[in-house]
Amino acid sequence: MTSKIENITIEQLPIIDIESYGNDKEEELKKKLISKEIENACKNFGFFYIKGHGIDQELIDRLERLSKKFFSLDQSIKMKYRMELAQKAWRGYFVVGGELTSGLKDWKEGLYLGTELNDDHPLVIAQTPLHGLNLFPTLEEEIEYDIVGFKDTILTYIDKVTKLGHSLMELIAISLNLSADYFSSRYTKDPLILYRIFNYPSIISSGDDNKTTGESSDDNDKVEWGVGEHTDYGVLTILYQDDVGGLQVHSKNGWISAPPIKGTFVCNIGDMLDRMTGGLYRSTPHRVELNRSGRDRISFPLFFDPNFNSYPTEIEGIEQIENKDDSSSRWDHFNIHSFKGSYGQYLLNKIGKVFPDLKNNVL
Repeated sequence: MTSKIENITIEQLPIIDIESYGNDKEEELKKKLISKEIENACKNFGFFYIKGHGIDQELIDRLERLSKKFFSLDQSIKMKYRMELAQKAWRGYFVVGGELTSGLKDWKEGLYLGTELNDDHPLVIAQTPLHGLNLFPTLEEEIEYDIVGFKDTILTYIDKVTKLGHSLMELIAISLNLSADYFSSRYTKDPLILYRIFNYPSIISSGDDNKTTGESSDDNDKVEWGVGEHTDYGVLTILYQDDVGGLQVHSKNGWISAPPIKGTFVCNIGDMLDRMTGGLYRSTPHRVELNRSGRDRISFPLFFDPNFNSYPTEIEGIEQIENKDDSSSRWDHFNIHSFKGSYGQYLLNKIGKVFPDLKNNVL
């Protein structure tokens, strides 16, 4: 197993306190001040931390504890919830190395989750991909596996962070001199919520810097990153990461670390916001290092995306920039500003490359 070593620039992503947002007193002024910070962050980095977000730390800690217990279960148990069983809903468990970035295996395992939609929901009846029920352990299984509350904790977390996403999109709209409801009235009133729980096993056993862990195979030598360089597909990602670290962001000055900061989320803009802002707010490449800490790393990214059937287009009158087409420097060499189609079409094309075999079998 190898890992590429590159120089990392010492640079700090902005930390934005949004605690005052939502208070009645001087609310409009506070919104504008916070939105100005978001504007600067989106133009210069495409990434920023938020604090004062209102998500209870006890909820986060409980979900982290239960997630670690789930990933510590025998592989045969975790495979009871494998993604193939969810079919078009695209939910469930995948094994270490089961997800690809740019055709290469990522050194992580995880759970794909999303908004819980029953079989009678119109989008489910229409057999819309990526919509449906999550694959959760039953209550009896939660008791047996000592993960009682896993389902309820996940759904509570998704609900609260989705609401946070709506608030952040209002601030982003204001930062662009748009009405606060610009995105919700067009694309995100009923957003596509894609939620992940990722576990990055350490490739080094605790207490032994030379001993690697994880599943052994000839393919291990091809693994270079926890997650390879990529951009996110939607409008906004809200990420919780534990204290292990490993996230790296490609700034204008090179690759920089985005270390864990207690009490914060890391936010970044995705391809569709890049598209809608005409490249004014860029979707920034990022990656995750191979975990050499001696203990597993947990992260919770929630992707706040446009409605599956929406058609994101450039904001009328948006400030124009030179060189809108950055496909020559993008990780996938794709011009997101020339794409014709719905967000769902864009997304299916992308995720089909992440799980090509699964796409061929269920989509």
